Amino acid sequence: MGLFDWVFGFISKDLAIDLGTANTLIHIRGEGIVLDEPSMVALESANGDILAVGAEAKILYGKTPDSIRVVRPMKDGVIADFDVTQMMIRHFIRQVHQHKGARPKVIVAVPSGITPVEKRAVIEAAYESGARQINLIEEPMAAAIGAKIDIASTMGSMIVDIGGGTTEVAVISRSAIAYNESIRVAGDEMDEAIVRYLRTRYNLEVGIFEAERVKIAAGSASPLKQRLHVDVRGRDVVRGIPKQITLTDEILREALNEPINAIVGAITKALDNISPEFTTEIMERGIVLAGGGAILRGLGSRLHRETNLHIYRAREPLRAVVRGTGMVMENLGEYRQVCLN
Repeated sequence: MGLFDWVFGFISKDLAIDLGTANTLIHIRGEGIVLDEPSMVALESANGDILAVGAEAKILYGKTPDSIRVVRPMKDGVIADFDVTQMMIRHFIRQVHQHKGARPKVIVAVPSGITPVEKRAVIEAAYESGARQINLIEEPMAAAIGAKIDIASTMGSMIVDIGGGTTEVAVISRSAIAYNESIRVAGDEMDEAIVRYLRTRYNLEVGIFEAERVKIAAGSASPLKQRLHVDVRGRDVVRGIPKQITLTDEILREALNEPINAIVGAITKALDNISPEFTTEIMERGIVLAGGGAILRGLGSRLHRETNLHIYRAREPLRAVVRGTGMVMENLGEYRQVCLN
């Protein structure tokens, strides 16, 4: 190890990053999860200068003059805007690092269906943001580790990671992904389904974050014992004036039916395509859910009805990927084989 690496290794703290479509989370070696912010950036339209990142940028979404644009640089779990993603990562790294000029080692969780071009974009963005060494790990593997699944077992385990942009269904055995089914339908598509439904059925136009709010407040995938109600506010598309209506969990289930059916379809397709030996083992072990979409009420019940399998939810499912990525970073010697590079 050269003097440069020794000095920067001393002042830098290794990072594990879940670079998600909806949120970016960072785990620092020895400290745990230190950042959980929306993957959003507010920029000056004229020169591209950053005005706000994360939660501060999200507050501005849909409420800025033409001189300011608020963007989500990640789409479907991969980089849609390289330059803005680079600026966002650099901002977050500087936010959690006390030492200016520090160049940490970084492990980034990426979708399992990532293309070589998309993989290179993530690596270059991390390098340009100040990292001195980059490793990548597939999100379903990270989620499985974060959910405390024994990935080294010869028995197959199924993990379903429902993020913001993608849902990944993976069977893991012997520290490798033996089967993977990935669809670009997840939490964001649920929000967009609510937006479309309200416009079509009620002539009500709402913003994407208002749709997210009502989904969290009263959304479900199965009938609930206690009915829920939530007020939603938007604009009457016919009269062009503000409008408020009250939604029930039943109405929201209808709105969410299409994306939920797509997620169910990805799981049943995976079950149909794996070997009979894996099927037997998953019947014994069940399916583990991770990611923000796993929080949706009644999703476990719906999946149990559809698959006849036991369904379990990871602890703090929103943080399962970054928790697993952090465990790999903290014990890289043990987990080296699960990294993509």
